[in-house]
Amino acid sequence: MKLENELEAILQASIKDASKEEIYLACLKLVKEYAAKKQQNEGDRKLYYISAEFLIGKLLSNNLINLGLYDDLAQILKENGHNLAEIEEVELEPSLGNGGLGRLAACFIDSMATLGLPADGVGLNYHFGLFKQEFENHFQHEVKNDWLTKDSWLNDTGISFDIELANKTYKSKLYDIDVIGYNNGVSKLHLFDIESVDETIVDKNSISFDKTDISKNLTLFLYPDDSDKNGELLRIYQQYFMVSNAAQLILKEEKDKGHKLSDLDKHVCIQINDTHPSMVIPELIRLLTAEGIAFNDAVSIVTNTTAYTNHTILAEALEKWPLAYLEKVVPQLVVIIKKLDKMVRAKYSNPELYIIDKTERVHMARMDMHYGFSINGVAAIHTEILKETELNDFYQIYPEKFNNKTNGITFRRWLMHCNHSLSNYIDEKIGEGWKKEATELEKLLKYQDDDEVLNKLAEIKFEDKKVLANYILNHEGISIDPNSIFDIQIKRLHEYKRQQMNALYIIHKYLEIKKGNLPNTPITCIFGAKAAPAYTTAKDIIHLLLCLADLINNDPSVNKYLKVVMVENYNVSYAEKLIPACNVSEQISLASKEASGTGNMKFMLNGAITLGTMDGANVEIAELVKDDNIFTFGEDSDTVIKHYENADYVSKDIYKKDKHIQTLVDFIISDQLTKIGDKERLTALYEEILNKDWFMTLLDLNAYIKEKELCFKAYENQKNWNKMALVNIAKAGYFSSDRTIEQYNNEIWKLK
Repeated sequence: MKLENELEAILQASIKDASKEEIYLACLKLVKEYAAKKQQNEGDRKLYYISAEFLIGKLLSNNLINLGLYDDLAQILKENGHNLAEIEEVELEPSLGNGGLGRLAACFIDSMATLGLPADGVGLNYHFGLFKQEFENHFQHEVKNDWLTKDSWLNDTGISFDIELANKTYKSKLYDIDVIGYNNGVSKLHLFDIESVDETIVDKNSISFDKTDISKNLTLFLYPDDSDKNGELLRIYQQYFMVSNAAQLILKEEKDKGHKLSDLDKHVCIQINDTHPSMVIPELIRLLTAEGIAFNDAVSIVTNTTAYTNHTILAEALEKWPLAYLEKVVPQLVVIIKKLDKMVRAKYSNPELYIIDKTERVHMARMDMHYGFSINGVAAIHTEILKETELNDFYQIYPEKFNNKTNGITFRRWLMHCNHSLSNYIDEKIGEGWKKEATELEKLLKYQDDDEVLNKLAEIKFEDKKVLANYILNHEGISIDPNSIFDIQIKRLHEYKRQQMNALYIIHKYLEIKKGNLPNTPITCIFGAKAAPAYTTAKDIIHLLLCLADLINNDPSVNKYLKVVMVENYNVSYAEKLIPACNVSEQISLASKEASGTGNMKFMLNGAITLGTMDGANVEIAELVKDDNIFTFGEDSDTVIKHYENADYVSKDIYKKDKHIQTLVDFIISDQLTKIGDKERLTALYEEILNKDWFMTLLDLNAYIKEKELCFKAYENQKNWNKMALVNIAKAGYFSSDRTIEQYNNEIWKLK
């Protein structure tokens, strides 16, 4: 009754008579009160995890689970005529991230809090996030994504710092979100805002605004469009604002603890999550020298304090800013960056090691690697590729700095929260130990030949599919059959992730059905993705998928056997419906290009079977579940890397030699599709695949089609499929972010 009384005291009314909105706000306040009573995770050595993104998702249920209140509150609400799931719908999802980078950071902060580590996250308080995705006329349309309200998870700390940008001083404002550990203490997510931010400068029906009005726009959007100079400058303004605030906060906390700044590396570790926070290195050096520490000593201290996580093999994602732009925005840092570059040049003659290259561009990753003590990749194959090819010049001089930390996910969010039925059934069969020690999921393996258990897993999956089907009907207006195979590809839209290859399979299947070659089980192909506003080819792929959905879903001779859905505004909340319902998890990136992936882990944990290339963490998934429980295809990473080195991949040659591939590619500009879509944009995508195809779609297309058909055929044997699902769940424990964070701590951070 205590919890019920507390909730009614906040409501100042009976729960039965309160609206969903009133109950949500009362629950928000209740959780905040409980969090305030929890012990802050503190220690003598603290981590600051700096990231441009924290895709934390809705927080109410996750916090209730971690506080141990979820079941009790759900029961109280049920007894009073309410449903907790409906209360959750009231909450707006924080727009603080976009894709895997931000979701990983969110999982990591959750695990740091759960493990009781003295560790906080640091980022920016974006008012509109990346953007809200809307579909109009089969195209993506971007509008602002409002999420900030008067009552939210943000706590105003009253802390502010002066930040100098382009010789002007701006005031920051620090908000904190409590990150509640599972049956443990609390960490903080520090989010900095600019005091003078003005949401009204953004056009109502788009995401356009004056990119030069820094005092008003600085914290409005995540990753502002950098296809022009003002956009690039705004990114630099944002990044420096983030790291200068972070550095000043770190030094303030160290002084408050009575620590000498000359001992910073003994009490502080900074993890640079991708290259966006790289300027924290010269900024900390600048601040330390301003405190009277000699320059060389400051460099040594900072080098021993900072660690760098590389998340990509894509060269374009390793940031390189024009020196002239830095001189305009952060002239105070350029002096230091030039000194750091001079120190590198004094030791090494290889230009590939220089921070400032011959075109006067500053390489952020190079600065991180020279002036940090650790360089980690995020999957075994990714780290090896970094060492052997992409970052080999640095591996040759700093082999001791390189290490691997395979990514992970928090099982609190991606099983306990999003799949209560499965989570509860696992508790029933093997106990609750897996919630703290995820490898205990392996205890499920003793049931792999137990028909009762396998049938129960299938029953849970079917119920999840019905929930998703209903959700899609309500949100997209498309009716899908829960008895069909749910084949799902949800992730950022990028050519290397090869949604375009999946589209070509759909064309193949459509044409086969039109010929009368009908699948034994209907197939529903589901996509979710946002394309960066200036990434034209990615937006063209979305256009193709939406056109195919229109064509196929409205063809009565086909839609009984095949349907296509592109969900609108894919986000964490949508993922929480999609992932439990998935049968086939599409992880089809070009081998050597996906650093890790974490969606593959979430699907696996929820009993989906992976269809993928041997790329990123797929390699480790395959090692864990063995060949019988995964479907793999495509050229390996060594072969792909050699194609790039030799520049010998020519998509048009494959097209000319293979009539089937010709048919599929030509369909993109067929009369059927151009009647539905925009001929110019479809032709542009057709030409891109035919004449460039940088991520080798056609190289793996036939192997992909063949393996996908084998995968769908395997689904016909439901008993064996359910056994495969069980094996995947049982072996998913390795991919707990708790394990990842323990490795980071034991091998890099050494927090205490």
